[in-house]
Amino acid sequence: MLNYLSNKGGSDPVGFEKAILDGFASDGGLYVPEKLPEISLEQLESWKNLTYKDLAFEILSLFIDRSVISAVELRSILNKAYSTFEKEEVIAMHPLQSAENTWVMELYYGPTISFKDIGLAFLVNLFDFFLQRRKEHLSVIVATTGDTGPATASYIAGKSTLDAWVLYPKGLITDEQERQMTTLPHPNVHAVGVFDCPEGGDDLDYVIAKLYANKPFKDKVKLSSVNSINWGRVMMQTVHYFYGYFQVVDSVGEEINMAVPSGGFGNLCAGGLARKMGLPVKNYIVGNNQNACLHRIFSQGLFSKELIHETLSSAIDILTPFNFWRFLYFCVDGNAKKIKAWNDEFDATGKVEFDKQTFEAYSKGFLSMTVTDEETLYKIKEIYDKENYLADPHGAVALVAAEKLRQKAGNLKTVCMETAHPSKFPNTIKKALCLNKLPEAAMHQSIESAKTLCQRGYTCHHTHLEEALLDAMNKNWDLTKVLKN
Repeated sequence: MLNYLSNKGGSDPVGFEKAILDGFASDGGLYVPEKLPEISLEQLESWKNLTYKDLAFEILSLFIDRSVISAVELRSILNKAYSTFEKEEVIAMHPLQSAENTWVMELYYGPTISFKDIGLAFLVNLFDFFLQRRKEHLSVIVATTGDTGPATASYIAGKSTLDAWVLYPKGLITDEQERQMTTLPHPNVHAVGVFDCPEGGDDLDYVIAKLYANKPFKDKVKLSSVNSINWGRVMMQTVHYFYGYFQVVDSVGEEINMAVPSGGFGNLCAGGLARKMGLPVKNYIVGNNQNACLHRIFSQGLFSKELIHETLSSAIDILTPFNFWRFLYFCVDGNAKKIKAWNDEFDATGKVEFDKQTFEAYSKGFLSMTVTDEETLYKIKEIYDKENYLADPHGAVALVAAEKLRQKAGNLKTVCMETAHPSKFPNTIKKALCLNKLPEAAMHQSIESAKTLCQRGYTCHHTHLEEALLDAMNKNWDLTKVLKN
């Protein structure tokens, strides 16, 4: 049986089900499989014509023992997870006419029109499957800088096994993203808008970590998370890398580049692990905005926390890319002592400078670039004017990074990830296109419908967030138990 370990090395190995339901390991580390599967070219060849769901079944089966979830049960979970997507194939590939050998991977066909739907559709339904089997209830808490929250809330809404506590920095996400959380009428969804967060979403992550460390509270309300700290999210996101690869290559084994807008490194962690498993990606192009947390890691070997910049690509306004530690674990041969020492150093000083050997080990096959708001706006308008195709501010970051690094990356086929529908960012789209009225491509029925609905939720100042959540979550848990009895 495949076990899961903490990347900090301070907890016992656990099975897949416990790793998923716990979220964090007991020592505060991130769960990782004890080994990554190795996928041969022959195996890749046998997968190249599979549908997205069939490919997901094959890849997830490498991580999930049949004794935990049977083949029939896994297929059922996948079918249920993706039944509400606009496209049968879950994602779509758009070849750009204005950029040679470049495809946009459209990852926004789920209910909340962002790529977070892809991971959370599966993960939340996996939670529900386990909890129904156990006859248990969990409180799920997530921090969001834009899209994780809406997707979490959407999938948990109405599920009898789960409560969702969705924290977001008030004023630092768009009104459209906020309404995707606050207009849900379901009593098990609790949106919490947090005022005056000086470090954006990182302030929320800090409080969540403190709640996890509060063992009596954690045990009482059965606390868990579906943020990308959860292995299930990263595992599921490896699938779209394989799927996108198969859509553009002429033959299996051909190398391509993939460009990803990133801040927290959750999506890119999945890509990096997919390559370690055997996916022939030559370069991952890391599209970072002006916060540059990942650009410092991949260009200077420096993991550091700087002042946050509010940018037009707000979902990747991240200071601390936690999932980098998960990827780094596999780059240092599973040396958990090193991971823990670097984590402790970062917690104490706010930065880590990696040695040359470590830097070379993790940075191979990664190219990074910072992208300004001005470059983001220019790229949105340029592509729209040239071929009437509309990118969102995050997809535009990936497109700019890919263009600026094309010569260095080699003139290979390049897949750029579009991680959200542009309708979530109307003000940015108007600014980019110099228009007062949104074009049809920048509108979506679900966004328009939410504008007419009542909003509900909590608000709190970030300095009181921990005690406010302890109070609200305890009261909700007690009420839930009363109602169930």
